Amino acid sequence: MKRFHVHVHVDDLAKSVAFYTKLFAAEPAKLEADYAKWMLDDPRINFAISTRGTKAGVDHLGFQVEDAADLAELAQRAKAADMALLDQGETTCCYARSDKHWIVDPQGIAWEHFHTLDNAPVFGEGSQQSPSSRASVCCGAQGKGADVPAKPAGSACC
Repeated sequence: MKRFHVHVHVDDLAKSVAFYTKLFAAEPAKLEADYAKWMLDDPRINFAISTRGTKAGVDHLGFQVEDAADLAELAQRAKAADMALLDQGETTCCYARSDKHWIVDPQGIAWEHFHTLDNAPVFGEGSQQSPSSRASVCCGAQGKGADVPAKPAGSACC
C-alpha cells in the first residue's frame, strides 16, 4: 500500500506546527527543532514540514511505500515511461533511514519514492547532496545530467 507524501518548507516551524495540528486534528508523529511530520490515515498521507529550504512552499511530492517490492514497482513504472530516475539507494534524510529514488515531472516538480527502514537521530547525511544544487544535506549525490532528474535548487527531502 502507498501513502501520498508532501514536503513543505516553512519560515516559522512553531506557527506551522500549531496550524497543521489544528487543521489535521492530530499531533505530529515526529517533531524536531527544524522538522515535523504527520502520518495521517484519513486521508492516507505523510505530510512533512521543515525550515531547511531556501523559500517557503511545496518542496516535493512523493509516495511512501511499505516494502521493497512496491518501491521496485514504482521504479519500473518510471523506467517503462522513459523517465529519468535517480536511484539514491539507502540514505538518511529527514530523521529517517530510507531506500529511495527520485523522478521529476515535466513541470520540474520532484517526486520522491521511498521505503522507510528506520528512524535516524539526524536530519541527513553530510555526504549526501541534492541532485540539482549539490548544496542540500541529503537527497542524492549526483548533479544535473541528461540521465539524472534535477530536483529544484535548495530542495530538501522526505
